[in-house]
Amino acid sequence: MKKSKSKYEIFREKIRIILYGTNTILGRMFDLVLLGLILLSVLLIMMETVQGINQKYHNQLIICEWIITIFFTIEYILRIISIQKPVKYAFSFYGIIDLLAVLPMYLSIFFPGASVLSVVRALRFFRLFKILHIPQISHQSVQLREAIDASKEKILVFIYFVLISTIIIGSVMYLVEGKESGFTSIPMSIYWTIVTLTTVGYGDISPQTPLGQFIAAFVMILGYGIIAVPTGIVTAEFAKSSLKNNSVSTKKTCRRCNSQVHFDNAQYCYECGTKLPK
Repeated sequence: MKKSKSKYEIFREKIRIILYGTNTILGRMFDLVLLGLILLSVLLIMMETVQGINQKYHNQLIICEWIITIFFTIEYILRIISIQKPVKYAFSFYGIIDLLAVLPMYLSIFFPGASVLSVVRALRFFRLFKILHIPQISHQSVQLREAIDASKEKILVFIYFVLISTIIIGSVMYLVEGKESGFTSIPMSIYWTIVTLTTVGYGDISPQTPLGQFIAAFVMILGYGIIAVPTGIVTAEFAKSSLKNNSVSTKKTCRRCNSQVHFDNAQYCYECGTKLPK
């Protein structure tokens, strides 16, 4: 004979469906409201940095920010209460971001100005991928992550090569141009090399001698190739990943939250963590 669920357990299940069940109407409505509040919060923080607006509406901005903070605090507590593994959530990417979303306003009580750090709430826009709930988008994001992970060693080797090149070129430019042209030290020359190599070109330092200008032209041309290499590495790995994973997803209905879209090899529901049927 099955035990009847307590009111607390029923409450937890209802909250879990709203917070994590993006397939439900209430879940989608909550996520859309949440995203709207995140956007509003970021806009409020931006407005606080505009002197004229802050002077005129400072109190109203603070009140709105506290209302949003209280909402996020309640949401964070409910997520911890409703989830099966609260510790895992607390130390996950989203859990840390959710905590950082509420801490700045409370810290501002003891450390004035800390509320500006609330701009970290913009990172919560990553939840948009869950709300969209489109298999193709989810699949492509997984492929992109796999491609970046597979190419990280190559990119690290490439970055090491670029760093060595900038040190060598910067040292040469210091010897060629000297202090008279603004190359006052090797670190300053390395700064010029990085600015030129990345095709930014601030123009605060520029070579004056014919040899220095020739080296600068070479660095500019080299910069276009350097920008293209990491992109090519990741693109190649992404293409390999696409060939390996032709099947995007299959429908496996979760018994708890009724989520239906999961990857072929998924064993647990990505919404609530329940084990999926084979």
